[in-house]
Amino acid sequence: METTLLLVDDEPKVLDVMKPFLQGEGFRVFTASSGPEALQMVEEVKPQLVVLDWMLPGMSGLDVCRELRKTSSVGIIMVTARTEEADKIVGLEVGADDYLTKPFSLRELVARIRSVLRRTGSEPDQDNTVLLRGDLKIDEARFRVWKRGQEVVLTPTEFKILFTLAASPGVVYSRLQLLQAAIGESYLHYERTIDTHISHLRKKIEDDPTQPVYIQTVYGIGYRFGEQL
Repeated sequence: METTLLLVDDEPKVLDVMKPFLQGEGFRVFTASSGPEALQMVEEVKPQLVVLDWMLPGMSGLDVCRELRKTSSVGIIMVTARTEEADKIVGLEVGADDYLTKPFSLRELVARIRSVLRRTGSEPDQDNTVLLRGDLKIDEARFRVWKRGQEVVLTPTEFKILFTLAASPGVVYSRLQLLQAAIGESYLHYERTIDTHISHLRKKIEDDPTQPVYIQTVYGIGYRFGEQL
């Protein structure tokens, strides 16, 4: 089955270059030129990954990312000319899975797409591991989580952090280790973004995020998954 991509950019020339190249790489490709259209297309075509330009008219790519993350775990690569470290951190914290700075080669784009697809479990032929931890069921291959039978929608980055911790209860991971597991070596200078992802995770899986049972803080070091679950 073909992997479906959604390209979002308000410049037709950019889409005219990217779309045929990615189709030649074996992807099924749809396009959108605005934020509202992108949100509608995600509902209609159910892509596995969105390549999202930051600078869109009216509704920015950042706002689109925020809206998608309210209900969707689709992979998101944010594309922008912004090069400041603070901008990259904002993009990652609102839910982007990768961040590509213009100008970039189409080969680099394909490599980033395949990397995010691997992390989000959208590539086939993966061994399946299902973890049962307390009230949580965590399905690695399907990239899905349930709590007391009710599915919990996580972003790909949130899922990778949760699975990494839950696979080894009691083991303490530093922020850098979690960043490497969830995003990769491209963002090793952004360890503090892990705190934001952990905060979002706790709101989704903990009964009381202020008294976490699943994801526990080890002060001065990092985080661990509760051992008694």
